[in-house]
Amino acid sequence: MSSALDGLLAFIVANQAWAAPIVFALAFFKSLAFVSLVVPATLLLVAIGGLVGASHIAFVPIWLAVTLGAGLGDWASYAIGYRIKGRARHIWPLSRHPDLLPRGERFFRRWGAMSVVLCRFFSPLRATIPLLCGIFEMGWWTFQLANWLSAPIWAFVLLAPGGLLAGWLQ
Repeated sequence: MSSALDGLLAFIVANQAWAAPIVFALAFFKSLAFVSLVVPATLLLVAIGGLVGASHIAFVPIWLAVTLGAGLGDWASYAIGYRIKGRARHIWPLSRHPDLLPRGERFFRRWGAMSVVLCRFFSPLRATIPLLCGIFEMGWWTFQLANWLSAPIWAFVLLAPGGLLAGWLQ
């Protein structure tokens, strides 16, 4: 992981125009249900936040790219959930873990739209809650409001600490 991280950071330093598209893709795939389990984007985004703080890369375009990637990734997960709602129990990986749907539904029913906001900050649940919101038919506007209000906060929380620390160390 360390060599991949170093390589990505070196590429971004050498090709700063690619920084925003790269962080967009990382945030998007980190927000897709189940894809997020194999995309180690959190560490990469925190490191890129540090790189932004230590270099001449502008913070706002990177923050906006992460915000858009996260919001669109959650939107896609919601849409997938809405589309498969009746068959969800029979589709991998939900078919292999039948306890996930009832547990997720209890959490979703208890917290409603706030579940989208809360789970954005807890990696194991991060991309599954939007999927469950679609499966259990949370209202589209309710979901999008929670999604788009929390995405910029999540992006800032991920990027800012590394950026502030790198700036402080200089």
